[in-house]
Amino acid sequence: MTRELWVRLGIAVGGVVLAIVVAKLVDRRIANRRLEPGTITRYRILRQSILWAIVFVGVLSALLVIPQVRALAAGILASGAVIGLVLGFAAQRTIGNFIAGLLIAFTQPVRLGDEIEIDGTRGVVEEIGLIYTWMQTSDNDRLAIPNEKLASDTIRNSTIRDPRRLAEVTVHVPLTADLRAAVSILEPGTDEVSVVELGTDATIAVRRYVDASEALEHGESELRVEISERLRQAGITGVGE
Repeated sequence: MTRELWVRLGIAVGGVVLAIVVAKLVDRRIANRRLEPGTITRYRILRQSILWAIVFVGVLSALLVIPQVRALAAGILASGAVIGLVLGFAAQRTIGNFIAGLLIAFTQPVRLGDEIEIDGTRGVVEEIGLIYTWMQTSDNDRLAIPNEKLASDTIRNSTIRDPRRLAEVTVHVPLTADLRAAVSILEPGTDEVSVVELGTDATIAVRRYVDASEALEHGESELRVEISERLRQAGITGVGE
C-alpha cells in the first residue's frame, strides 16, 4: 500500500512538473517571435489557467490514494463544488461588466462614434464589448473602460442628441475696436458669436457646429483661420486668442 501511494504521488507530481516544463519551453519559443500583444495576452492567460487546472486535479488525484481523505477528494472531483466556488468569486467583476455591457447596449448612454468625457478624459467611442468599452483619446491613445464603471459613473456625451460637435474659439479684441462691427463680421458661416467678457480687452466667443466625420480640432483650426482673415480684412488689429 505504501509503495502504491508513492507511485501515485510520483505520477501526480511528475504530471505537474511536466506541465510546468512544457509551459516554460513554449514561453521561451514564443518570446523569440514578434506576435501581436492580443495574441500573447490570450496565450499567457490560457496557459496559466491550464497549468493551475492540472495542478489542482493532480493534487486531488494524489489525495485519492489516502484513505482518510479519499471520500472528500472524490466528492470534490465529482461535484466540482470548489471549482465553481473559486470561479464564482473570481468572476464577480467579470459578470458585473458583462451585465453592464448588456445594459449599455439596451439603454445606450453611449454609442459607437460618440464623443464622451469620463474622469476628465475625452475621446471617441471605438468599440463597445461585453466586458470593456474602448475609447480613442485626442492624442490617439486607446482607453479601456470597464463597462461596470461606464454604467455607474457620470458621463458627458457631447454627441448623443446631435451628431455634430461644437467647435468653439475665443478671440481677444481691443476695446478701442467697434465690437458690434466685429461681431457682425464674424457671424456669417457661424452658429453663435457673443461678447463673453470685458476687461483690458473684449473676449468674443465664436461657435460653429462641425460634422461628426470631421475632427473637432480641425474644425476649431479652420475657425481660427477664418476669424483671423475676417478681422484682418476689416482692419481690426491687436487681436489675440
